[in-house]
Amino acid sequence: MQDLRTDRVVIIGAGLAAIYAALKLAPHPVLMISPDPLGHGASSAWAQGGVAAAMDPADTPEAHARDTLRAGAGTVLQEVADYVTRAARAHILDLTDLGTAFDRTRDGGYVMSREAAHSAARVVRVKGDQAGAEIMRALIAELRQTRSVQVLEGAQVTRLLVEAGRVSGVCLTSAAPEGSAPVTLRAPAVLLAAGGAAGLYAQTTNPARIRGQALGMAARAGARIADGEFVQFHPTAIATGADPAPLATEALRGEGAILIDRHGQRFMPALHPDAELAPRDVVARAVYLQTQAGNAPALDTRAAIGAHLPTLFPAVAQACAEAGIDPLSAPIPVAAAAHYHMGGVAADLDGKCSLPGLWVCGEAASTGLHGANRLASNGLLEALVFARACARDIARQVRQTVAARVDISFAPGGDAPDAQTVAELRRIMTDHVGVVRDVDGLRRALRAIAQIEGAHPPCDALANMTATATMIAAAALMRQESRGAHYRTDFPQAAPGPGQRSDLTLEQALTLRNTL
Repeated sequence: MQDLRTDRVVIIGAGLAAIYAALKLAPHPVLMISPDPLGHGASSAWAQGGVAAAMDPADTPEAHARDTLRAGAGTVLQEVADYVTRAARAHILDLTDLGTAFDRTRDGGYVMSREAAHSAARVVRVKGDQAGAEIMRALIAELRQTRSVQVLEGAQVTRLLVEAGRVSGVCLTSAAPEGSAPVTLRAPAVLLAAGGAAGLYAQTTNPARIRGQALGMAARAGARIADGEFVQFHPTAIATGADPAPLATEALRGEGAILIDRHGQRFMPALHPDAELAPRDVVARAVYLQTQAGNAPALDTRAAIGAHLPTLFPAVAQACAEAGIDPLSAPIPVAAAAHYHMGGVAADLDGKCSLPGLWVCGEAASTGLHGANRLASNGLLEALVFARACARDIARQVRQTVAARVDISFAPGGDAPDAQTVAELRRIMTDHVGVVRDVDGLRRALRAIAQIEGAHPPCDALANMTATATMIAAAALMRQESRGAHYRTDFPQAAPGPGQRSDLTLEQALTLRNTL
């Protein structure tokens, strides 16, 4: 095995959190490890809604924090909500300075969109549904001008190196389908910013590579995982049968689009006072149950948006066109799909996790901001705030400002996960750990995950996925209540008193799994 050492900070990932952290670390030398070319394969680039921030003079960070706590169903940390919402405006201004072309009014203000569970219009967006792609474009352009950053494309981290209880580096392979022999790379600090776990589900809006590997490798290294059971299902994935499913942004409902059944009847007003703008967990369960009942739920944009849809929401219009759907003449068929993981590697306000030498930000982290149900468009905001926090803390501990480039070549060999096995794992998660859960399904899921592990030879990439699946299912089995995005038919009510965050290690999850 090739064994290398670098003085560069290693950043695992190439989405918004990873790139922003790399920029904020300058002039400290950084090595970013990206399986795909920059701008491809990251969930950030697919984000449609935008970034939540109290930019309107009539709005306040305090109101934003209150909405965040309310949506999070009792498990949001107040100090984190305050910290993030107070920082939001500065990050919007920073992104603007970096060249992000946010939608602006004629007098130069920011166009604000209202999304579910917000008490005000506070989502800053780009061309309706292009925020993620535009922010990534601007950041990548800046990154390419930043000499302190080396980007290693076509490589993936499969394991964290731990020595004397400290993360000391990474083990990486080629990201090509056939894999490669592993290479070890020791580094002064490692930042994990490699995405979430929603791609572990058969019906998802996430890019194909985003299947819980980041959480899994941290859990296997011994890191504590918080809120693993809280997986957010987006209520309006476009039901085309595509994998991943294209997304019909929540901003459509913010503009007045309505959800209807196959008879053309609205079903949300009877379920929640905010109807289509109810918290995502409420809307997602409603759409899921309509689907299960054969009622073919759909999003009707005709009256509220009509012929303006292609101009206001070009990504949605393109996805519909590719699927042969004409939203100007018919409603858009929708389904609830795994979208965002509120859980992740437990991190403090500096982005440090329970393993020394490892920091985490973006969707791979669980900071306590999202609680049981992420407030719409807080995901990109959290990534920005904690990417900067991680960069600042790492810079305080790593003093190098000069480092040689890393030269890595991959030799043939290694193991890649079998596609059929991955598909089986994703079906298990969708069938038993999905929008609606119960004790029998969760137990079946854990037993089936154990069988997959026992039936296949050791493979780090697969082990990362099964570790994450185990963490999610075990935490869901242990939470004997319904709260936010976690809904159990056998415990349909929330437990009395304040909500509690879950905190679990892989060792604890495996102990539970082995008793079934």
